[in-house]
Amino acid sequence: MDSSAQDFQPRTFSVKLWPPSESTRLLLVERMTKNLSNDSIFSRKYGLLGQEEAHENAERIEQLCFASANEQFNKEPDGDGSSAVQLYAKETSKMMLEVLKKGPRTASESEAPVADAPLKPADTILDISGGKRAFIEADEAKELLSPLTKPGNSYYKICFSNRSFGVDAANVAGPILESVKNQLTEVDISDFVAGRPEDEALDVMRIFSKALGGAVLRYLNISDNALGEKGVRAFSELLKSQENLEELYVMNDGISEDAAKALSELIPSTDKLKVLHFHNNMTGDEGAVYVAEMVKRSPNLESFRCSATRIGPDGGVALSEALGTCTNLKKLDLRDNLFGVDAGIALSRTLPKLPDLVELYLSDLNLENKGTVAIVSALKRSAPQLEVLELAGNEINAKAAPALAEFLTAMQSLKKLTLAENELKDDGAVIIAQSLEDGHADLKELDVSTNMFQRVGARCFARAVANKPGFVHLNINGNFISDEGIDEVKDMLKAGKNSLDVLGSLDENDPEGEPDDDEEEDNKDAKDGDDQDGLDSKLQNVKVEQDD
Repeated sequence: MDSSAQDFQPRTFSVKLWPPSESTRLLLVERMTKNLSNDSIFSRKYGLLGQEEAHENAERIEQLCFASANEQFNKEPDGDGSSAVQLYAKETSKMMLEVLKKGPRTASESEAPVADAPLKPADTILDISGGKRAFIEADEAKELLSPLTKPGNSYYKICFSNRSFGVDAANVAGPILESVKNQLTEVDISDFVAGRPEDEALDVMRIFSKALGGAVLRYLNISDNALGEKGVRAFSELLKSQENLEELYVMNDGISEDAAKALSELIPSTDKLKVLHFHNNMTGDEGAVYVAEMVKRSPNLESFRCSATRIGPDGGVALSEALGTCTNLKKLDLRDNLFGVDAGIALSRTLPKLPDLVELYLSDLNLENKGTVAIVSALKRSAPQLEVLELAGNEINAKAAPALAEFLTAMQSLKKLTLAENELKDDGAVIIAQSLEDGHADLKELDVSTNMFQRVGARCFARAVANKPGFVHLNINGNFISDEGIDEVKDMLKAGKNSLDVLGSLDENDPEGEPDDDEEEDNKDAKDGDDQDGLDSKLQNVKVEQDD
């Protein structure tokens, strides 16, 4: 085997496991059909299903389980889809067993829907989002929505995402939706006017809004519709009637200052809101003030996402202060904004009021050392149960490493830590790696890529994770690690309890590169950062103990 093949490592975490391809879904139906129609202990006890009946049941089971798993995935958009896959597999097995126990249908049941009893949940969710994105016209809309017209149906959730409605199709959908709105509690109309001219898209929104106005919803997703202020106001009738919302998703909607103001004005109550997700909007500082008003009125929020929304220091301060009312918050995502140090310090004052935080995403906020140290110092006192922390891209260097290390030593529940795209270099890497070495039995992912460290820092991080049970991914890519250093990292991982499989790709590592110390000349202490031999001497015991 050549050396390039030996150095290749699978990049597990770049793969999305959900959704499955159409061929995978068809293969599952075939497999279930075979299991349902083959001789087994169940068929001998309850009777053998014929091929046709087995296939009908298999298709019904797959469609229902796909919808349930897709719903699970939509609630965790940042995940890799593994939880959705697990649910998909678990539910299909469970429902097959129920069908087998019921046995083949009798002659009197031959005209009834196959396996109605065990598959009753199939009548609760109407999801037409599968397949390729497509325009739908009036006739197709009538066919797709026909299950909602059946007397006595019990649908409580609809998902129309990925299908683009024109005015004719919306006029068909409107009366149908109005006839069932009193039983609906979850509505997903994200990405349902894609490619339509603005005037037509707004008309479609108004038709849907009028039809659904007055529905008592707990979940509403209007993401990916390029709303802007006009779009938000097109949904006025629907939004004004929502006093019981628990989850609201307004992502990738072009929410400007005016649109944020409209949204804040139109939703009458957010007292019950547990999930509020803004992402990839153009809210800015002025719009953030209106988002902050919504947050202040949402004391029961458990998950708040306001990432990539162009919020600067003033809006960041307003939002950080508003979050102080959300004392039940478990997940906070503010990534990719322009907060700066002042907003970071404001956030540090709020964090002690959020004792239930489990996941915190603060990458790319321009926090620098001062803002970062303020935040981790606050977290050390208030959030010992923190499991996920992301601080990538914040211009953090070795001067902040002691405070970070002190914080990390106290964070024994951490499962994922991301410090990528900072400037730790070897000095900072050594300090932080040592704080992770003892304890941290639950740590599974560590991303310290693109931090300008060399052989010494790489060895430290490898040693820190080599013997942690359940650890799955170490990312040290994009640094300046020599070939000898990479060999040492691999030897440490192989000698520990974990295998080389935990080591991520090294395709962007630069063995010839050296960190640029020009901007840190005034930060050097008596032991100059250029003294690589002196730093290496500190790590001699690392290699010796690892060899033992």
